[in-house]
Amino acid sequence: MTFSSTSTPVSASHPQVQDRVTRRLSEFPWWVLVILLAAVLLVYNFATNATYQDIIIYLSTGVRLTIIVTLVSFSIAMLLGLLTAFGQMSKNLLIRNIAMLYVQIIRGVPALVLIFYTALVVVPAGIGVINAVGDWMVGLGWLPVENSLSTLQNRNVSFVVRGIIALAINYGAFSSEIFRAGIQSIEKGQIEAAKALGLNWFRTMRLVILPQAFRRILPPLGNDFIAMLKESSLVSVLGVEEITQMGKKYVGASFLYPETYNTVAFLYLSMTLVLSMGVKYMEKRLKTGDERE
Repeated sequence: MTFSSTSTPVSASHPQVQDRVTRRLSEFPWWVLVILLAAVLLVYNFATNATYQDIIIYLSTGVRLTIIVTLVSFSIAMLLGLLTAFGQMSKNLLIRNIAMLYVQIIRGVPALVLIFYTALVVVPAGIGVINAVGDWMVGLGWLPVENSLSTLQNRNVSFVVRGIIALAINYGAFSSEIFRAGIQSIEKGQIEAAKALGLNWFRTMRLVILPQAFRRILPPLGNDFIAMLKESSLVSVLGVEEITQMGKKYVGASFLYPETYNTVAFLYLSMTLVLSMGVKYMEKRLKTGDERE
C-alpha cells in the first residue's frame, strides 16, 4: 500500500519567507529608531536633569513666538502667493510681468539677505511712502496735521513685524508657483462649463477652480509650512527672541553649549516631525479620496 502526500514541503516555502522578511527589513525606517532613541535620552534628561528643565522653561517664550511668527507669516504668504499666481496668469502684460519679476527676484536672493534687506531697506522705504501719503492728505485737508500716517517712524515697527514681512515676502514667491501649478492643473473644460452656466471669473475661481486646486496643492503647501517653521530661525539675526535667539542668549549667560543646542534642536525636530506626519497623513487621505472618486 502506498500513500501520496499533497502538502508543500516546508523547505519550499523558506525562500518566500526569507524574501518577505528581507523586504520588510529593507523597507523598515531604521532612521526613526535613531531619532526615537535620541528623543528618549533627551526626554529622560528633561525629566531628571535640572539644567535641561531650566533651559526648557527659558526657551518656552521663544517657542510661542516661533509659532506665532510662522503662522502669521504663512497666512500672509498664502494670500500674497495666490494674488501673485493670478498675476502670472493674467492677460494684462503689465500685471503679468510685475508678478513674474517679483517671483524671479525673490527666488534669486538668499533668505538671510532678504530678511536684512526687508528689515533695513524695504520697511523704512515703506514708512517714507506712508509719511508722504499722510502729508499729501494733510495738504488736501483730509487729515489733521497730527495723524498716524505722517508721524509713523521706523522705531514704531518692531523687528518681529519686520521679520514676519520678510518671511511672507520670501514664501509668497515660492507658494505662488504652487498655486499657479494647482490652478493650471484643473481641466479647461471645467472653466468652459462654468462660463456656460453664466458664472463670471470670480465666481468660477471661488466655486469651481480653487476648491479643486486647493485639494491638490495642500501637501506641497504643508511642506512649505514646515520649511517656514525651520527658516523662522533666521529672524534671530534681527534680535527677534524666538527659539534660536533665546538659545543664543542662554548660552551667552551659562556657556552650556551642548545642553542648550541639544534642546533647541530637539524642539525644532519634534515640531517638524509632528507636522511631517500630519502632511503624510493628509497626502494618504487625499490619495484615498481620489481613488474612490
